[in-house]
Amino acid sequence: MTTNKGLLSLAICLLLGASGCGGGGKPRAATAEGGPVKGGTLTVFNNADFNHLDPARNWTMRDMGFGARLLYRTLTTFKPGSAEVVPDLATDLGRPSEGGKVWTFTLKDGVTYEDGSPVKAQDVKYNVERSFSPELTGGPDYARKYLISDGYKGPLTGKHLDSIETPDDKTIVFRLRRPVAEFSQTTTLPTFSPVPQSKEAGVKYDDRPFSSGPYKIEKYQRKVELVLVRNQHWSPATDQVRKAYPDRIVVNMSVGGAARDTRLIADQGPDRSAIGYTDVALPVLPKVFTDPRARQRMSSMVDGCTGLIYLNTAKPPFDRQKARMAVHYAADKTALQTAAGGPQMAEVVGAILPPGLTGGAQRDLLNIPPAGDVEKAKALLAEAGVQTPVKIRMATSAGGKAQAEALQAGLKRAGFDLQIDLVDTSALNGINGTPAKMPELQFGGWCPDYPSGSTFLPMIADSRLISEGYHGGNASLLKDPAIDEKISEIDAMTDAQAAGKAWLELEEQVMATGAYVPVTLVKQNNLFGSNVAGVTGNPIWEGNPDFAEIGLKDPGLSK
Repeated sequence: MTTNKGLLSLAICLLLGASGCGGGGKPRAATAEGGPVKGGTLTVFNNADFNHLDPARNWTMRDMGFGARLLYRTLTTFKPGSAEVVPDLATDLGRPSEGGKVWTFTLKDGVTYEDGSPVKAQDVKYNVERSFSPELTGGPDYARKYLISDGYKGPLTGKHLDSIETPDDKTIVFRLRRPVAEFSQTTTLPTFSPVPQSKEAGVKYDDRPFSSGPYKIEKYQRKVELVLVRNQHWSPATDQVRKAYPDRIVVNMSVGGAARDTRLIADQGPDRSAIGYTDVALPVLPKVFTDPRARQRMSSMVDGCTGLIYLNTAKPPFDRQKARMAVHYAADKTALQTAAGGPQMAEVVGAILPPGLTGGAQRDLLNIPPAGDVEKAKALLAEAGVQTPVKIRMATSAGGKAQAEALQAGLKRAGFDLQIDLVDTSALNGINGTPAKMPELQFGGWCPDYPSGSTFLPMIADSRLISEGYHGGNASLLKDPAIDEKISEIDAMTDAQAAGKAWLELEEQVMATGAYVPVTLVKQNNLFGSNVAGVTGNPIWEGNPDFAEIGLKDPGLSK
């Protein structure tokens, strides 16, 4: 999100037109004839380096999909192009006991590293322990939340975690603080992949993860190029998910944005065997839609990150629920969608949770017209006892200016006078993330790490996350004891289906506070060359192409 679960928007959904996270929707794959075959070199165009490839630190959605499909395996994973959880390193989805507070996994036979040595349960334990290390920042924090840890600071201190047991090389047992009904989904995260203690390199492990997946690193020159070659010791007999079609995968970190897309549209020479790592640049998208051949070579999928407007409940006028609801009715979401690039880039929504967490259905909880209901907004402001014009502020970077101005115009119709402070991107986190500095509203958003409401609603609405120096994800600074209590109640459930229903009920409760205005779901559009096949978006990893099944039609054309 950088989807590292700080406010996603501050890196991605803040711009509403930038593609972001993981989630719902049906992917559209290539329709060109010919499927992928073994061999050749797949080129990946990107104009930036990976945030992290160390599995203990990898919490950026695109990078998680890349690492977990190509370099390392996890206890459980997702079917290609799907949110369905299936076994990966483990023989099954885990066996809960003691009311869901203890989970046991057994590793498959024949799973090995790039040097042919066996993957052991102790190696999975070691990487989970690494996620506690203050030196290894940026990774998923679910192990810290769920495991009994008592101030544990990671294995670099020479200590190990008692709440993870490995009675033998094939068995790993997790003892949790509380029941976690969806722990099988939690173990899809890179945190639950193996790292042998003998390969520990601290922060330098980012430069050369030791492979348990179908590829290993041949060369990694930061900000320039990553070259992957086959891990000859990877056994497809133990892996029903990854097809590993290309012989080599080369990530070129000097081609991105409009230049990348122009090359992929032209589809010449070796570029026919290339794919874009990130979504199509907005200025180029009209060229794709007017070129039938290029459009046929674009994977398009609604990602699972909901773009939100956070209303600061600690400041007037948004310390009043009806004033907050007035924003829901005053906002012109159609204009916001247009500012984000139009329907081909974003879908207007009327609920907080994305379809991936609601059984595929896009809910509309308030039934407000996309362009708003100005008279209703005015009436709510009057009922709130707020005098107009209502002066409010927001801070955004230059990249968010168009969306901010679209919001400004919509709110003005109802009597809001929104001042837009343009600030440098580097300063934005400090303003929008620090409670004492936060303006009346801000753009934001959230993405689930896996298909469970537990990875979404608690992150944005639990008041216990708020500290003096950081809102913890609750950027509305909402403090509602009833919501906090309900979160704890659902967390204690041992039935995943019952918990899923309860999260939907809680969504309605959270929406009723008015503190979060759902705006859009962003579409992820990725171009690829005519020699590339097997491209489908994955609903978990931002709707980005799933590298499990991508390959070339004719390996000879990649030379």
